Amino acid sequence: MIQRQTKLNVSDNTGSKTLMCIGIIGQNKKIAQIGDIIVCVVKSSLPNMSIKKSNIVKAVIIRTKKGIKRSDGSIIRFNENSAVLINADRNPIGTRIFGPVPKEIRSKKFIKIASLASDIV
Repeated sequence: MIQRQTKLNVSDNTGSKTLMCIGIIGQNKKIAQIGDIIVCVVKSSLPNMSIKKSNIVKAVIIRTKKGIKRSDGSIIRFNENSAVLINADRNPIGTRIFGPVPKEIRSKKFIKIASLASDIV
């Protein structure tokens, strides 16, 4: 569960390291889950990269500490809250994605993110 003011790690190679959620895309949504698009501000980034500190970006959530329930009854949860930066076409800005990505990302129409991931759980 991601809400406003939640800090997230970035799991791609865009140069930004941490994000803070400032909005959730959707009608009156207060809580975002895996596969939802959020609006974030970059809190820290590497120098000499295209994404700078205090930029406003859109991101898709790929990992949350709060578990999500699958149809077979299992619950999948991760150790951190993490997101991937996306552009207006819902494609990732970075060229690599680090760490595991749940298979629910593919069903939410983020096929490019799923194909760039090293492992899908």
